[in-house]
Amino acid sequence: MRTGKRRNGRVAGARGTALVSALFILLAACVTFLTTTSAAADGVGDCTASKGAAVAVDFGPFGGPLERGCDTTPTTGYDLLHDAGFTTSGTQHDGPAFICRIGYSDFNSGTQYPTPDRESCVLTPQATAYWSYWTASPGQDEWTYSRYGAMDRKLKGGDVDAWVYGGTDVGGATGKPAFTPDDVRAGGTHTPDPGGTPTGAPGKVDLTAAATWLKGRLTDGERIVDDGATAPNYSLTADTAYALAAVDGQSATLDKVTDFLAAHVGDFGYPSGADQAPDATAVARLALIAEVTERDPRAFGGRDLIDVLTKNVCAAGPESGDVPPGCTAKGDFRSASYTEGQALSVLALIRAGATPPAMTTDRLTLLQCKDGGITSILIRPGEYCDGDPVTTGLVALVLHKAGGHDDAVTNARSYLTKAQRADGSFPGYTGSTTGSVTATAYAAQALRALGDTKRADAAVGWLSRHQLKNGGFGFEETDTDPALYATSPAVLAGAGTSLVALTTKKPAPPSTPPTDPTGSPSAPTPGTGPDLKKGVAYLTKASHLKQGHYYTAGTGSARADFGLTIDGAYALAATGLNNAKLRGIVDFLDHRGKDGEGRTVDDWTGIGTPYVAGGSLAKTALLAEAVGRDPRHFAGHDLIAALAKAVCTKPSTAPDRSCAAKGAYRYAPSVFAQSLAVMAQLRAGEKAAAEQPTAYLESLQQPSGAWPSLIPSTNDSDVDSTAIAAMTLDLAGGTTADKAVDKALAWIASKQLTDGGFPGAAGDSVNSAALAVQALSLDAGAYTSKIAKARKFLASQQNTDGGFNVAKGGQRGSDLRASTQAVGGATGISFGTLKRSLTGTSPQPTPSPSSSAPEIITTGGDAAGRDGGTSASGGDGGGVLASTGAQIGTLAAIAALLVLAGWRTVIIARRRTDPGSGR
Repeated sequence: MRTGKRRNGRVAGARGTALVSALFILLAACVTFLTTTSAAADGVGDCTASKGAAVAVDFGPFGGPLERGCDTTPTTGYDLLHDAGFTTSGTQHDGPAFICRIGYSDFNSGTQYPTPDRESCVLTPQATAYWSYWTASPGQDEWTYSRYGAMDRKLKGGDVDAWVYGGTDVGGATGKPAFTPDDVRAGGTHTPDPGGTPTGAPGKVDLTAAATWLKGRLTDGERIVDDGATAPNYSLTADTAYALAAVDGQSATLDKVTDFLAAHVGDFGYPSGADQAPDATAVARLALIAEVTERDPRAFGGRDLIDVLTKNVCAAGPESGDVPPGCTAKGDFRSASYTEGQALSVLALIRAGATPPAMTTDRLTLLQCKDGGITSILIRPGEYCDGDPVTTGLVALVLHKAGGHDDAVTNARSYLTKAQRADGSFPGYTGSTTGSVTATAYAAQALRALGDTKRADAAVGWLSRHQLKNGGFGFEETDTDPALYATSPAVLAGAGTSLVALTTKKPAPPSTPPTDPTGSPSAPTPGTGPDLKKGVAYLTKASHLKQGHYYTAGTGSARADFGLTIDGAYALAATGLNNAKLRGIVDFLDHRGKDGEGRTVDDWTGIGTPYVAGGSLAKTALLAEAVGRDPRHFAGHDLIAALAKAVCTKPSTAPDRSCAAKGAYRYAPSVFAQSLAVMAQLRAGEKAAAEQPTAYLESLQQPSGAWPSLIPSTNDSDVDSTAIAAMTLDLAGGTTADKAVDKALAWIASKQLTDGGFPGAAGDSVNSAALAVQALSLDAGAYTSKIAKARKFLASQQNTDGGFNVAKGGQRGSDLRASTQAVGGATGISFGTLKRSLTGTSPQPTPSPSSSAPEIITTGGDAAGRDGGTSASGGDGGGVLASTGAQIGTLAAIAALLVLAGWRTVIIARRRTDPGSGR
């Protein structure tokens, strides 16, 4: 017996040793799998504009340089990194599928960053601190954020990639590299200067104090008179009016100042006499006052200011031999003298709905220096060019509004990025070592309009610290006396606006919704929008809607993308054009039908686990409410009770990421998810339960009226998030909510591009345009023309198969996610009021499980859009980050061994309780 026991003990020991040995062998294999070393690197000089691909990695956040390399025979973005000499590591959660660390031999002995003390690389990093991936095609000098993985990017000669550590919003509208693709390409003319991220503390300008000081400077409450003078200073009077409009909107004081200017159009606009050429700068200022205050610039002070500007454009310059007075070059507005006047004149015409002569906007681009800055003087071609942030900021705003001058705008933005000081300020001129209030104000306005919110916020923070006690601003950071000229632009920057968007217009009272959500199928005016019948046919094709019940997470995958599936159901509900297919989706979810991997909607929402996702619960509940099902008895659960339990009572502490704040929902990392959850509770009659989440949503709104994309806020401004938040607060009602909605709609309207589209994660985005239509339709009477233009834009992006492109100018071809949003959004029906009866439809069969396929999970939601958001491309709108797309079979194997060995790691516990979680 004793021998037998010893033999058994030996066998057990041998088995245990074998298990441990196998474990360590597999661990070693996994380490190799996670960490990838570099191949022999090709120098940047080995690549040309058409041969090879280049890559740059900015180690600036870790005290390092911008490192460049190339691959003369490029294949994928992932291989490019390694063939260029970089090393990478993935996460334990995703394997090398998500590049978590990058190293380079010439920087700190090849140490990979971020180091373990800063990021464990166990779970997918948050969107506030990770390596974002940017790409540029041959000949392009502007970066595009890659929502797809480096392994999925197939390179060609002349392509350029960049990796930047930090934060982005959804889709990378912020956080772009501070260097350009041309800086990376072989043969670049200068050393790339990534420009450090400003470290100045954020802050807010005291707008009320500034307005009070400005009002105190008015003589008789109507005009500005310089100290010691008796005649009015009309330019400063106009500047004061702009600032008062930004702070107070329409007011008695603003009306009085505007009336004064209207009564002195002749004095201000024609200083040399009524029979002489006008001062274009003065006329433009007057026209802008009329436009800002909703008066008619074609009948302001008895004059058609738009006609005056149009008729006083210089047809030729000195080369003609017969130069009209006040003309420096072809395209100048007569007597504009400075670039400011040229820019304001172009802007005045645009805001009046007139098309500026092409030579006037082209003239602005000819004033751009080689470094991207724009000179303040109307120089002639070939003359010395020295830019400054004030002029560069103003012209960038105007050219961005005009459209068609992307290169000039990109170069201006690059100049501003490099000019910004660490404290957030900008110098007034080349060589200055102090911060200028005026320069910082104009630069902040431009950067915000161009999507660089973090830098704009840093600039406003600096302004807030240099506001004087009386509310005014001096010219420079050391000044102690306030100046009107500096205070006005500082106020506009602090209010998050500019002369491009400034208005006192208030949205009109809500009008009748444009469609009937409960009656017959929507029938928008023929020819004014996309073909919804074709769109619905595309969404319900058998090749897309698997067995008539769900969409998959990708080509060849058997895994249901539950978030996308519900997006499709929303679109069908909005149109009413295929209620049978809608019924099939609803029944599949309600009966907890299984996808090809045996998963149900429960695996997506995480209901019943510690990792229940508020946005996913809400999205499911909202669908039940929209089709007349009971969300308290849907998919076998009380979704409303689960939502109530998911409301956070306090913020969680790291490494727990479940609760962003009191009033947020558990594992709901986006404004989209927060909004849907509030909406679902309100539609279920749970107004009291939704009170704190509603207040938290309201608190996220920025002074401009916009909402950020992520929670906690990354301080970006996002059309999609602002649209869904507006729909939610419109449903909530109340004075505070109504004011928030008005500001949101005005902000969204101001973001419309000249083609009718709206900026989004993918560029001129179909997704964003559709959501904007839904939001603006909350007040359709006030935004009729904006809605019509957006619907026309959507029609232009519809393909012959009925589907929609992701974005204008991007890769062509129909995309399911973009198509679901385009079809539903084009109806103008808010998610808060969406309703479709399934009466008269028949139950549909439920599919059975089939084959399986692995997935890669990214921050903010799983491959099925778990947080409940939507996006312009393959993600879910909840902070999807670029990854490499590798399989994770090796990680699954090691996970199994770890469990067998009794190792209770956080990641294994989460994967066992929350299949498909990305958190």
